Amino acid sequence: MFAGHLGKLELAGATLANSWAIVTGFGFMVGLSGALETLCGQRFGAKLYKMLGIYLQASCIISFLFCFIISIIWFYTEPILILLHQDPQISKSAAVFMKFLIPGLFAYGFLQNVLRFLQAQFVVLPLVFSFVPLVIHFGIAYGLVHWTALGYKGAPLAASISLWLSSLLLAMYIIYSKKFEHTWEGFSLESFHYVLTDLKLALPSALMVCLEEWAFEILVLMGGLMPNSEETTSLMAMCVNTEAIAYMIIYGLSAAASTRVSNELGAGNPDKAKKAMAVTLKLSTLLALVLVLALAVGHNIWAGFFSDSHTIAEQFASMVPLLVISIIVDSVQGVLSGLWFILSSCA
Repeated sequence: MFAGHLGKLELAGATLANSWAIVTGFGFMVGLSGALETLCGQRFGAKLYKMLGIYLQASCIISFLFCFIISIIWFYTEPILILLHQDPQISKSAAVFMKFLIPGLFAYGFLQNVLRFLQAQFVVLPLVFSFVPLVIHFGIAYGLVHWTALGYKGAPLAASISLWLSSLLLAMYIIYSKKFEHTWEGFSLESFHYVLTDLKLALPSALMVCLEEWAFEILVLMGGLMPNSEETTSLMAMCVNTEAIAYMIIYGLSAAASTRVSNELGAGNPDKAKKAMAVTLKLSTLLALVLVLALAVGHNIWAGFFSDSHTIAEQFASMVPLLVISIIVDSVQGVLSGLWFILSSCA
């Protein structure tokens, strides 16, 4: 959003880079951490508390290795996007954005694992207060973009700094809080023995999340093939990012439900697991309707956060009806796919 107000090229480059980052990196990290919903959830339900810390370390090892591989791909973003027939100027702008976002990828992978570790234990208070780093992020982003010579580069750098800030705060909370004296006993070489066990669940989970993300993010790349690619890329990315924000809100419910289901199955309570699924579906539908209503009423305000262009705002308004349908369908599908993965893994 901050980059978008610097100009149409910056908006197109930032939104294309953001979509490329989700397709090749962030979505994959979310999927990899999904294995912990099953592994940590079941072990916590079975009161095998030590194993939660072991699985957390194993998952972090996997995430680090994949982050290293993905960062190499990100470094060569420009030739890859040009190979995909994207506009050369937009591709160059997106490549600059991606290079400054590489440090944030490692933090994001670690952060997703820690979130699953906490959710499996029903520890949600520090997650609720994650709005503090978010508020700080607004200040960092505004300062780097408008008060330093970095300008456009300051936007992805701000994201990387904020992600590391969130990760370090949660890491310190786990290490120094007495709540985790049974589930976190410090670093252990034993975690390397469980890397393959984690990987067997992490890769299918990552594939499932990536397929969901790719179905939307590929639209941004298609927008770059159309005439007037600056506007079409920006417009498609705005729609996809809006849907992604709505999806992440619903995904929070899905993660909570997945944790609860795995806990109950680990404790041998299948009936309670079924009730958790039913309640989550009802809540996700209700929340999706609230999001749809907010978008229908305030779509002009929302478009203004991305760009000052009246043309883009008008085009975005014409896309809202289709976007509404997408949010409703994707929200329900997201919850169902998450629960299906837990149940199939347990089976």
